[in-house]
Amino acid sequence: MQYGVAYRQITHQIIAMVETVLLQNYFIFQHKINQPEQGIAMVSPISGIVAEIFLQNYEDNYIKQFWENENIYYTRYVDDIFIIYDETKTNPQIINTQINKIHNNMEFTPTHEEHNTINYLDLTIRRHHNKLNIDIYRKPTATDTTINFLYKHPIEQKMATFRSYINRIHSLPLNQEDKQKEWKTIQIIAKNNKFPKHMIQKFNWKIQQKATHTQPKDKTRKIWTTFTYHSPKIRKITSLFKNTHIGIAFKATTITQQLRQTTPQNHTPDYEKSGIYKIICNTCHKAYVGQTSCDLKSRFREHTRYIKNNDPRSAYALHILNCRHEYGNIENTMTVLKSINAPNLLLPYEKMYIQKLHSNNELIPEQYPNEPNPMFRLFHVYNIRHNHHDEQ
Repeated sequence: MQYGVAYRQITHQIIAMVETVLLQNYFIFQHKINQPEQGIAMVSPISGIVAEIFLQNYEDNYIKQFWENENIYYTRYVDDIFIIYDETKTNPQIINTQINKIHNNMEFTPTHEEHNTINYLDLTIRRHHNKLNIDIYRKPTATDTTINFLYKHPIEQKMATFRSYINRIHSLPLNQEDKQKEWKTIQIIAKNNKFPKHMIQKFNWKIQQKATHTQPKDKTRKIWTTFTYHSPKIRKITSLFKNTHIGIAFKATTITQQLRQTTPQNHTPDYEKSGIYKIICNTCHKAYVGQTSCDLKSRFREHTRYIKNNDPRSAYALHILNCRHEYGNIENTMTVLKSINAPNLLLPYEKMYIQKLHSNNELIPEQYPNEPNPMFRLFHVYNIRHNHHDEQ
């Protein structure tokens, strides 16, 4: 019984945290910060998982149950769907209508086969009577560019693309003609990137031998470590780990263009930066929190101009004018809370600091806080604990 209650509490907490994260979906359009009513943020690490959970639930409850009875084959990879149907029982229009009426915000845009052929992912699928033949498909925008053989990179990284290409022709059920055509394409790509012909041929032979002579997998769990690849001499060190349970991964050195770029040191004074700031009232010592994409000195002049012109345009000016309080110069009243250059981060950080100062009773009454955001509170508690740990 206690386990069931604890399990429900944990589930509720996880759902609440996920909902909080998903609500952080701000975006900028035409220099304005917006928040959509539906959808998830494209750059959030959790978005892909949530989208996949939604789609699997969508398929299990609405699509697969219906089409299993109609003898329709359905499969999906991320957002690409492949469907095989019996044209004596249904047609593309019925399938399209059936999918699009399930959810108002999801639209299925089909691509139909032409001349018994359709492209799906990196495959060209041909229908010939009751049999399907496949071939390798490359988009018209595909290029032959890989890591050039003459570049200063580990050979493992240079050969990674060709390992994928060659593994594909030996693992897919291609007919002999298509396999030879793809092998010629691989050799052309290798030649254009300065790879010796004999190296690619030997690499192909090794992969082919490995595919035909399967060996039992080594179940020893490896511990991986990284070495920076400055020159082939590094292998004198990494070879020492050859017969151990330690796996070696190489990290390439920076390219010439990156080496030529000097890292600028930021010596900009605080009041010439953009970001989040607070201004203190000299009488009650309460604070106003604001944001600016220009420098803080310009924003301070705006606030003082509002006060001198008896213009309560900002909450800070309204506070000074209504309460007949005093304000000071920029050095004594204005503090940079966080320097921010990215405009899309201004609003979230401003809300966070407003909530923080309001919870500490440091905010002027004229500035109304937003709805409490548990993510901001969690972030604030983490910073307190982290700083306390550093002090110890």
